[in-house]
Amino acid sequence: MSSPAQHFRTCHLCEAMCGVVIEHQDGQILSIKGDKEDPLSLGHICPKAVALKDLHEDPDRLRRPVKRVGSDWVEISWEEAYGTVERELTRIRREHGGDAMGIYLGNPSVHTPASLLIPDFIKALGARQVYSATSADQLPTMLANLQLFGHQYMFPVPDLDRTDFFLIVGGNPAASNGSLMSAGNAMGRIKAIRERGGRVVVVDPRRTETAEKADEHIFIRPGTDVFLLAAMVQVLFTDNLVQLGHLDGHVEGLADLQALVASFTPEAVAAHTGIAAEKIRTLAHDFAKAERAACYGRVGACVQEFGGLTTWLLHVVNIITGNLDRAGGMMFAQPPLDLVAMGSKGSFGRQRSRVRDLPGFSGELPVSVMAEEMLTPGDKQIRAMVTHAGNPVLSTPNGRQLDEALAGLEFMVSIDIYINETTRHAHIILPPTSALERSHMEVGLAPLMVRNGAKWSPALFEPPADSRHDWQILLELTALLTEGSTAKRLLRRGVVGIAAGLGFDQALDVLLRTGPYGRLAPIMDRRQSPLQKITKILAGGRHNLSIKALRAAPHGIDLGPLQSILPRKLATKNKTIALVPEIYRNDMERALNVLRAGPPREFTVIGRRHVRSNNSWMHNSHRLVKGKTRCTVMLHPDDAAHLDLHEAEMVRVSSRVGSIELPVEITDSVMPGVVSIPHGFGHGRQGIRMATAQKSAGVSLNDITDEQFIDALTGMPVMNGVPVRIEAVERLVEVVA
Repeated sequence: MSSPAQHFRTCHLCEAMCGVVIEHQDGQILSIKGDKEDPLSLGHICPKAVALKDLHEDPDRLRRPVKRVGSDWVEISWEEAYGTVERELTRIRREHGGDAMGIYLGNPSVHTPASLLIPDFIKALGARQVYSATSADQLPTMLANLQLFGHQYMFPVPDLDRTDFFLIVGGNPAASNGSLMSAGNAMGRIKAIRERGGRVVVVDPRRTETAEKADEHIFIRPGTDVFLLAAMVQVLFTDNLVQLGHLDGHVEGLADLQALVASFTPEAVAAHTGIAAEKIRTLAHDFAKAERAACYGRVGACVQEFGGLTTWLLHVVNIITGNLDRAGGMMFAQPPLDLVAMGSKGSFGRQRSRVRDLPGFSGELPVSVMAEEMLTPGDKQIRAMVTHAGNPVLSTPNGRQLDEALAGLEFMVSIDIYINETTRHAHIILPPTSALERSHMEVGLAPLMVRNGAKWSPALFEPPADSRHDWQILLELTALLTEGSTAKRLLRRGVVGIAAGLGFDQALDVLLRTGPYGRLAPIMDRRQSPLQKITKILAGGRHNLSIKALRAAPHGIDLGPLQSILPRKLATKNKTIALVPEIYRNDMERALNVLRAGPPREFTVIGRRHVRSNNSWMHNSHRLVKGKTRCTVMLHPDDAAHLDLHEAEMVRVSSRVGSIELPVEITDSVMPGVVSIPHGFGHGRQGIRMATAQKSAGVSLNDITDEQFIDALTGMPVMNGVPVRIEAVERLVEVVA
């Protein structure tokens, strides 16, 4: 028996990127603790960290490819699995074209460097119908990035460690650990704002776990953030509080913006938002007068009827108060692998969906149309589907409709570790190795770091014989599905074989060496002359990042605080920010019409999440789901009294598309007229193989969200602010009887 050893790693289970110390011995994990020497998280971890052990050891996790035979599953060889996938996908593509090929990419896809291979895989597949968790999450923010800064991956992130005023709109870092801001120990950093004399204000229809720890919580009716933000902008202009700071001369459209928000006065929006006019005016003044302020919005701001306008106005508030790209405001990370330099700038509206003619974003169609594109007969109907690390039956609107759609496909293949609510419809499932059996480096999340850094971790355990890493699966499928002559295919397979033999880390090493902190970075800089490039290469960089350098620094390397990069790195044509892109100007009329119609009268539902889960895929860990039932419907005491409902009573919550039944939780943490149901449950469907999750099955919020209720600008499904009815189940049964 060997002695216990320590392994240092980044926890990949959410966006916080916390460092962990895994103590292990003879292939067994003994403990998981926070790494106090990790420069980003400084020893902080959340309860999810134990799931690294649970996921690795989970008896329900698939270790070999499986094939569905009737209602049963049988293990098959990789050769048979690949052969079946190649034969069926090639046949359907040949008979019906690329429009009949669909792919869905789930949230965990971004937590692996293998995500860099996905674009080539999509191209080889020939899929023209691409969907992902993006359009059920942050698409409006990425669209605003594209419209204002010229690149979808230019995410402004809050400089938490230096801000004096942190305004959170529709975000709950206490549960998410920070989303679209990778901030190990996000709540510790937020607490530090208050300790140094700053303020934290949360705007949300629910008094969230974050709001409980803020200086102030402001209730707002679901879906009305656009009116609050427009009114704040109106006040900033009216009261002469607009100041551009160092971006003066690089911002266009101030007069257009002022005219556009003129009708959205605090008095005009007060009834609709539920926020007093004087409170709105005070909030605008306090934010503008703070020395350093950051206005941050998250999923609650995105998945609503005006998600496009809301996320645009979040950027606008920061820009016109001089808080964009300055210390303590909203800044841009400089990651070691620069996705802005490597990735596509993005596009909007170039592609339209077949059935409803909704706009695509950067090659993807919104998930609100995914099921109908499978169910609606005709040319370009989806007949084959690939899913990668996703469970859209639980995470996209009208999950029952998608259930039906997936069941009717000619062929479906899933790259996943579980037989879950979505993958149970697959004909073949290809499971990658455990995350602890492969090396790890955060690539997709690096542009979201609140402090620049880099970390790479080797594999903790040797992968089992005859297993495949995620990148190996993607490379092999890319080779098999690439069209062309036999010679070209054999050549392609040879290249893939060589790449597989070298390993994926060598590819990362090249990217690091040519990235912004690598010795070879000058060769990527087109502005440098050949002599300047050679001189810089010989001189070396400040960090000379490479896999070797990161291997020698197992806790990670601190690359310093966020730095000002504008206007130099603006990706717009003339290095300016146009404040009022045409798409937003046109949509403001729709917002004004809704405002004039007055506030809604029905109940509306919002989602919520818990620090012990991440969407739907951590409910198979006993340690994370144990305790009291979390799948409840939160209801304000006044509403409960009006409906004559009591604590823990079973109620039916219904919308246009269906209904769910769950127990009531009476609490004043939600405002009157609002009900809250957690996202990610609903594990009671037949055919899944996740024993622990089934014991805490709950119901799916997305069985009552409506794929037809969308943000008309972006095509995003509305998941916060859906009208619902509430009735006691017992009384319904009595009426039926």
